Amino acid sequence: MTRTIVTTAAMLMASTALADVKTRSVTFENDGATLHGTLYLPETHDGAPLPAVVVTGAWTSVEEQMPANYAREMAGRGFAAFTFDFRGWGKSNDLPGNVRYVESPDAKTSDIRAAIDYVATLPEVDAADVNGLGICASAGYMVDAVSGNPNVNRLALVAPWLQNEDIVEAVYGGKDGVAGLIEMSRAAEAAGGQIIPAAGPEGAEGVLMPIGGYYYEADRGAIPEYDNQWNNAGWEGWLTYHPANNPERLDKPLAVVHSESAAIPEGVRSFLGGFAGDATMEWLEDVTQFDFYDNPEDVTRAANTVAAHFRAGAPAGN
Repeated sequence: MTRTIVTTAAMLMASTALADVKTRSVTFENDGATLHGTLYLPETHDGAPLPAVVVTGAWTSVEEQMPANYAREMAGRGFAAFTFDFRGWGKSNDLPGNVRYVESPDAKTSDIRAAIDYVATLPEVDAADVNGLGICASAGYMVDAVSGNPNVNRLALVAPWLQNEDIVEAVYGGKDGVAGLIEMSRAAEAAGGQIIPAAGPEGAEGVLMPIGGYYYEADRGAIPEYDNQWNNAGWEGWLTYHPANNPERLDKPLAVVHSESAAIPEGVRSFLGGFAGDATMEWLEDVTQFDFYDNPEDVTRAANTVAAHFRAGAPAGN
């Protein structure tokens, strides 16, 4: 086991010279549904297979938000990067039963596995060098999708939301608060769904995230492609999902970039405490969760760490 921990103070860093990037839209299938994705490549790509990274984002997000920011960074560093909309979100087809906007860990993990399988078939991709990058809530899904997966080389997590039962109770109002949300979830599911806005201004009522910021600001995450929807039927699956509890399932070298100023750093410490594999942990000072999504300096620093981690595991001869 190799364990590297780095704490990096916030500072202005020399800009990284990145290649220009080109994209193409694609579709792939999972469980009878069509999912829409985007392949990012260096503009000068000449057709030779490239190391690849599948990038996934925060809860309720679509591929044009933080996944696109990191995909452009990775393609600019010489990777083939792939983003997509999960089933029930964005441009992709519904979940079974014509369900949309449910934050389903099981469904999203399945979609990531399907995306990995699809990416490995693309002529632009070196199938022996496919990697996973999970941001925020999808970090747990990405861990589940790559664990035991022979098609994946390495894993990186940026600002990962890795929760356990204690964290869930601390965030969502204690045992009573969690029980109330699960009751709401079951009632919404029985009614065929209950859709509310995902994001709103600070203090707004009837909104999942009444905090303003990234998801609410038009020059950040409130882009036209963003659904800005949440189905209350998804609460039970989300609240009972505890990815911080199962680090032993991960069998890939891991890099994590996080900050004590971002969301639930205690979840990262819990996960790493039980992870027996090779890990690189970089703690950035004074970087918020939303900064990791789109602040250019912080995205660049995180992408540098992720790219170095993936290159370190490139198969011999690459």
